[in-house]
Amino acid sequence: MNVDRLVILANDEPARVSRFRPREEDRAAIEACQRGAREAFDPLVERHQRDVYRLCYRYVNNHHDASDLAQDVFLKAYRAIGRFRGDSAFSTWLYRIAVNTCLNFRAARKAASEELKDDVADAGRRVDDRMEDDERSRQVREAVSRLPEKQRATLILKIYNDLTHEEVAQVLGSTVGTVKANLFHALGNLRKAMAGTAPGKRPAPDAKKTGD
Repeated sequence: MNVDRLVILANDEPARVSRFRPREEDRAAIEACQRGAREAFDPLVERHQRDVYRLCYRYVNNHHDASDLAQDVFLKAYRAIGRFRGDSAFSTWLYRIAVNTCLNFRAARKAASEELKDDVADAGRRVDDRMEDDERSRQVREAVSRLPEKQRATLILKIYNDLTHEEVAQVLGSTVGTVKANLFHALGNLRKAMAGTAPGKRPAPDAKKTGD
């Protein structure tokens, strides 16, 4: 996926029923969990595990860490299910846990190693079989991994998890205007990072960033 395609997707707000409206089946499972029925959490995992995994993968760019993070997200959600009050949809609540889990993971890795950027770049090159020969996609992933946290979270949720501006704002606890601004800056930074790159050439690691 190139930057131009990301711009098209960023500006696309499909007319659809929001996935962040409470699902009746989610509500029933949550209430059962809160009454102590542990097995009721299984269908929640089955319904949401793909989206949670995709979000985690876009943060860490490798399947092993993404799988571990997704499991951690659901473990945290299960332990905290008693505090879920339904003020937002379960999806919103779950995505917030996922974003925070990924941010904490990245922060811990950064604290543990001064070579985090190289680690992330190396991880970005470990892609699935369908994408491993797509150099341009690798370069985009590396550029995304270097974005400031707010811009990266906004871009991942909007583009890769296909949320609307309103849904991204709910997950991140911000306003639609802030989401649009961060998305604008993220795409601008990606264009700068990708400018002049060619197959076999990595984006410059010290590209100047704008915005949050």
